Amino acid sequence: MADSLLPTAPALDEPLEMLGACHDRIEAQLRTLERLLDYLPAHGADAQARGAAQAVLRYFELAGPNHHEDEERDLFPVLAARAAPAEAASVQALIRDLLDDHARMAAALAVMRGQLAPIAAGEAAQLDEAAVRRLASLYRGHIARENGELLPLARRLLAADDVRALSVAMSARRGVKH
Repeated sequence: MADSLLPTAPALDEPLEMLGACHDRIEAQLRTLERLLDYLPAHGADAQARGAAQAVLRYFELAGPNHHEDEERDLFPVLAARAAPAEAASVQALIRDLLDDHARMAAALAVMRGQLAPIAAGEAAQLDEAAVRRLASLYRGHIARENGELLPLARRLLAADDVRALSVAMSARRGVKH
Protein backbone atom coordinates (compact mmCIF):
# COMPACT_ATOMS: atom_id res chain seq x y z
CA MET A 1 0.00 0.00 0.00
CA ALA A 2 1.71 3.19 -1.20
CA ASP A 3 -0.49 5.75 0.55
CA SER A 4 -0.25 6.18 4.29
CA LEU A 5 -3.37 6.25 6.40
CA LEU A 6 -1.66 8.78 8.66
CA PRO A 7 -1.54 12.45 7.75
CA THR A 8 1.84 13.73 6.67
CA ALA A 9 3.18 17.25 6.60
CA PRO A 10 4.61 18.61 3.38
CA ALA A 11 8.38 18.59 3.13
CA LEU A 12 10.57 21.61 2.46
CA ASP A 13 10.88 20.51 -1.16
CA GLU A 14 7.19 21.45 -1.44
CA PRO A 15 7.49 25.06 -0.27
CA LEU A 16 4.04 26.30 -1.27
CA GLU A 17 2.37 23.31 0.36
CA MET A 18 4.56 23.88 3.42
CA LEU A 19 3.36 27.50 3.65
CA GLY A 20 -0.25 26.31 3.42
CA ALA A 21 0.32 23.68 6.10
CA CYS A 22 1.80 26.35 8.34
CA HIS A 23 -1.55 28.13 8.12
CA ASP A 24 -3.20 25.03 9.57
CA ARG A 25 -0.72 25.03 12.45
CA ILE A 26 -1.37 28.72 13.10
CA GLU A 27 -5.09 27.97 13.26
CA ALA A 28 -4.39 25.24 15.83
CA GLN A 29 -2.51 27.77 17.98
CA LEU A 30 -5.38 30.25 17.70
CA ARG A 31 -7.84 27.59 18.85
CA THR A 32 -5.56 26.85 21.81
CA LEU A 33 -5.62 30.54 22.77
CA GLU A 34 -9.40 30.59 22.53
CA ARG A 35 -9.68 27.49 24.71
CA LEU A 36 -7.38 29.12 27.25
CA LEU A 37 -9.88 31.98 27.58
CA ASP A 38 -12.45 29.53 28.96
CA TYR A 39 -9.98 27.33 30.81
CA LEU A 40 -8.05 29.87 32.86
CA PRO A 41 -10.91 31.25 35.01
CA ALA A 42 -11.81 27.78 36.24
CA HIS A 43 -8.36 26.21 36.51
CA GLY A 44 -5.82 29.01 36.76
CA ALA A 45 -2.30 28.60 35.46
CA ASP A 46 -2.15 24.89 36.18
CA ALA A 47 0.14 22.49 34.31
CA GLN A 48 -2.18 22.27 31.31
CA ALA A 49 -2.53 26.04 31.00
CA ARG A 50 1.21 26.56 31.42
CA GLY A 51 1.93 23.93 28.77
CA ALA A 52 -0.58 25.44 26.36
CA ALA A 53 0.82 28.94 26.85
CA GLN A 54 4.37 27.64 26.39
CA ALA A 55 3.39 25.83 23.18
CA VAL A 56 1.71 28.90 21.70
CA LEU A 57 4.67 31.10 22.60
CA ARG A 58 7.15 28.59 21.20
CA TYR A 59 5.24 28.33 17.92
CA PHE A 60 4.94 32.06 17.39
CA GLU A 61 8.55 32.70 18.42
CA LEU A 62 10.08 30.02 16.18
CA ALA A 63 7.88 28.95 13.31
CA GLY A 64 5.96 32.19 12.89
CA PRO A 65 8.97 34.39 12.09
CA ASN A 66 10.31 31.80 9.63
CA HIS A 67 6.97 31.76 7.84
CA HIS A 68 6.91 35.54 7.45
CA GLU A 69 10.55 35.61 6.30
CA ASP A 70 9.78 32.89 3.75
CA GLU A 71 7.18 35.18 2.28
CA GLU A 72 8.85 38.56 2.69
CA ARG A 73 12.39 37.66 1.65
CA ASP A 74 11.79 34.92 -0.86
CA LEU A 75 8.23 34.54 -2.14
CA PHE A 76 7.01 38.14 -2.47
CA PRO A 77 10.00 39.41 -4.49
CA VAL A 78 9.86 36.58 -7.00
CA LEU A 79 6.09 36.97 -7.40
CA ALA A 80 6.53 40.67 -8.08
CA ALA A 81 9.24 39.85 -10.63
CA ARG A 82 7.15 37.16 -12.37
CA ALA A 83 3.92 39.15 -12.62
CA ALA A 84 2.98 40.11 -16.16
CA PRO A 85 2.73 43.88 -16.76
CA ALA A 86 -1.08 43.65 -16.84
CA GLU A 87 -1.22 42.19 -13.33
CA ALA A 88 1.84 43.82 -11.76
CA ALA A 89 -0.17 46.50 -9.96
CA SER A 90 -2.59 44.00 -8.43
CA VAL A 91 0.26 41.71 -7.35
CA GLN A 92 2.06 44.67 -5.75
CA ALA A 93 -1.16 45.70 -3.98
CA LEU A 94 -1.64 42.17 -2.63
CA ILE A 95 1.95 42.07 -1.38
CA ARG A 96 1.55 45.51 0.26
CA ASP A 97 -1.65 44.39 1.97
CA LEU A 98 -0.02 41.20 3.24
CA LEU A 99 3.00 43.12 4.53
CA ASP A 100 0.65 45.51 6.33
CA ASP A 101 -1.07 42.47 7.84
CA HIS A 102 2.31 41.15 9.03
CA ALA A 103 2.93 44.43 10.87
CA ARG A 104 -0.53 44.43 12.48
CA MET A 105 -0.17 40.77 13.47
CA ALA A 106 3.26 41.44 14.99
CA ALA A 107 1.82 44.22 17.15
CA ALA A 108 -1.10 42.04 18.27
CA LEU A 109 1.27 39.18 18.95
CA ALA A 110 3.47 41.40 21.13
CA VAL A 111 0.42 42.12 23.30
CA MET A 112 -0.36 38.40 23.46
CA ARG A 113 3.23 37.51 24.37
CA GLY A 114 3.00 39.88 27.32
CA GLN A 115 -0.03 37.99 28.55
CA LEU A 116 1.12 34.45 27.75
CA ALA A 117 4.59 34.66 29.30
CA PRO A 118 3.29 35.04 32.88
CA ILE A 119 0.80 32.20 32.29
CA ALA A 120 3.60 30.00 30.94
CA ALA A 121 5.59 30.77 34.08
CA GLY A 122 2.61 30.11 36.37
CA GLU A 123 2.62 33.72 37.58
CA ALA A 124 -0.72 34.87 36.15
CA ALA A 125 -3.92 33.26 34.98
CA GLN A 126 -5.77 35.59 32.69
CA LEU A 127 -5.94 36.58 29.05
CA ASP A 128 -7.64 39.64 27.67
CA GLU A 129 -10.46 38.33 25.50
CA ALA A 130 -10.37 41.33 23.16
CA ALA A 131 -6.64 40.80 22.56
CA VAL A 132 -7.16 37.12 21.78
CA ARG A 133 -10.05 37.90 19.44
CA ARG A 134 -8.04 40.61 17.68
CA LEU A 135 -5.07 38.34 17.12
CA ALA A 136 -7.28 35.51 15.89
CA SER A 137 -9.22 37.81 13.57
CA LEU A 138 -6.06 39.30 12.07
CA TYR A 139 -4.48 35.91 11.46
CA ARG A 140 -7.64 34.31 10.11
CA GLY A 141 -8.26 37.13 7.65
CA HIS A 142 -4.64 37.01 6.54
CA ILE A 143 -4.64 33.25 6.13
CA ALA A 144 -7.85 33.39 4.08
CA ARG A 145 -6.26 35.93 1.76
CA GLU A 146 -3.05 33.94 1.40
CA ASN A 147 -4.88 30.66 0.81
CA GLY A 148 -7.37 32.25 -1.56
CA GLU A 149 -5.11 34.64 -3.46
CA LEU A 150 -1.39 34.38 -2.71
CA LEU A 151 -0.82 30.64 -2.95
CA PRO A 152 -2.91 30.21 -6.13
CA LEU A 153 -1.01 33.14 -7.65
CA ALA A 154 2.31 31.57 -6.68
CA ARG A 155 1.30 28.21 -8.17
CA ARG A 156 0.43 29.99 -11.40
CA LEU A 157 3.44 32.32 -11.67
CA LEU A 158 6.38 30.42 -10.23
CA ALA A 159 8.56 28.34 -12.51
CA ALA A 160 10.12 25.08 -11.32
CA ASP A 161 13.43 26.90 -10.71
CA ASP A 162 11.62 29.47 -8.55
CA VAL A 163 10.05 26.72 -6.46
CA ARG A 164 13.45 25.04 -6.03
CA ALA A 165 15.04 28.35 -4.97
CA LEU A 166 12.22 28.93 -2.48
CA SER A 167 12.75 25.42 -1.12
CA VAL A 168 16.50 25.99 -0.73
CA ALA A 169 15.95 29.32 1.06
CA MET A 170 13.32 27.87 3.39
CA SER A 171 15.58 24.91 4.20
CA ALA A 172 18.55 27.18 4.93
CA ARG A 173 16.42 29.39 7.18
CA ARG A 174 15.56 26.32 9.23
CA GLY A 175 19.11 24.94 9.27
CA VAL A 176 18.18 21.97 7.09
CA LYS A 177 20.57 20.82 4.37
CA HIS A 178 18.88 20.75 1.01
